[in-house]
Amino acid sequence: EPVRDFAGASTTDSAAYAAFFHAMLDRQVYLPPSAYEAWFVSSAHDDRAVSTVLDALPEAARAAAAAAEGA
Repeated sequence: EPVRDFAGASTTDSAAYAAFFHAMLDRQVYLPPSAYEAWFVSSAHDDRAVSTVLDALPEAARAAAAAAEGA
């Protein structure tokens, strides 16, 4: 279900985001530390930066899924 307000956002899994955040950080991708903050892409993000993010995503997603399952 789409998040439309703060109450909806409050139902997110903070442990899963924390695991995702730290897995990305371990791979040199610096994200906002709060799940409630936006990500921004700019012209400063070159192909190498985008590739770094894309390469880090699968393992970070696995970390988030494991945290969501309580592993």
